[in-house]
Amino acid sequence: MNGHKNILLKTLLPVGIGIAVVAMMMARDFDIESWHSIEWTKTSILGVVLALLFTLGRETGLAWRFRVLSDKQLTWKQTFKITMLCEFVSAITPTTAGGSAVSMVFMKREGIDSGRGTALTMTTLFLDELFFVVMCPFVFLLEPASALFGFNSDATTFSFGLKGAFWIVWGAVCAWTIILFFGIFIRPQAVGKVIVGIFGIRWLKRWKPQAEKIAADMALTGKDIRHRPAKWWLQAAGATFLSWTGRFLVVNALFLAVAPMADQLMVFCRQFVVWTLLTVSPTPGGSGVSEWLFTTYYGDMLGGAGSALVIAIMWRIISYYLYLGVGAIMVPVWIKNGLKNKKTDTYE
Repeated sequence: MNGHKNILLKTLLPVGIGIAVVAMMMARDFDIESWHSIEWTKTSILGVVLALLFTLGRETGLAWRFRVLSDKQLTWKQTFKITMLCEFVSAITPTTAGGSAVSMVFMKREGIDSGRGTALTMTTLFLDELFFVVMCPFVFLLEPASALFGFNSDATTFSFGLKGAFWIVWGAVCAWTIILFFGIFIRPQAVGKVIVGIFGIRWLKRWKPQAEKIAADMALTGKDIRHRPAKWWLQAAGATFLSWTGRFLVVNALFLAVAPMADQLMVFCRQFVVWTLLTVSPTPGGSGVSEWLFTTYYGDMLGGAGSALVIAIMWRIISYYLYLGVGAIMVPVWIKNGLKNKKTDTYE
């Protein structure tokens, strides 16, 4: 019963943060004319349907990746269950933690042993980070930095702050990806010792146990995946690409529904910037931060923050609150089944 209460509280916290921020922005920016100006046509309905299909594509990519990485030990049904549970955990924890940290727990319930689950979790983390490293040059080839950061018009404090924050976060992602690469494929023992040594410094000692676990996980992952064939890696990378592009294209579909004349390429490229920044959001699932960032960043493409807020709310319902709702239903059942299995094991 206590577990159910904790889940309810953790679900309500990000919802409360998101609603509070949206309410604040609506009081400041929302104009009823923004809503009335939207023409709900067949194209609008098509856009919303496409947004839901791209969301399904996002989950299909994640499920496919779990299936590939587990060498098809996990069925499609199991991979979708793990994916939805991970999405729920991501929605109720800061994005720096995310759902991948507990995916090994979900996989263990589905028959993947702890060592293998650790390797799969670390591999998914590496692939996600690698996606952001590789995609960045392509994004800036498609759209110049001056357009992505709003320097085509009068530069603002937000524009400069956005640019600085993006490059700091992306630089940190690159550094972490390099550490993971060397720790998994090249010198796991040496990299592990360096990580543990750094967290042996006095003011970092409180995180030393986590650092030791990361070092052990990298070494274990290296043994498991270092000699995998190219086909295996191509499938895992393809699944990662499908998942992340599906995530980005949700917003393209919503722009098609609300602002069909918008520059779709710019919409897509700005999603890369948004999701890069959200990787370090301190709030559960990026609640509050996501709504504010989206509304402020896309406002110039829609003639004002009011119209951007309409799309931001739709975006969060599809890409965030949907997972809170599904997870809030699935997790209590998952816990209940786990307790039932424990009792069965005890009696046996």
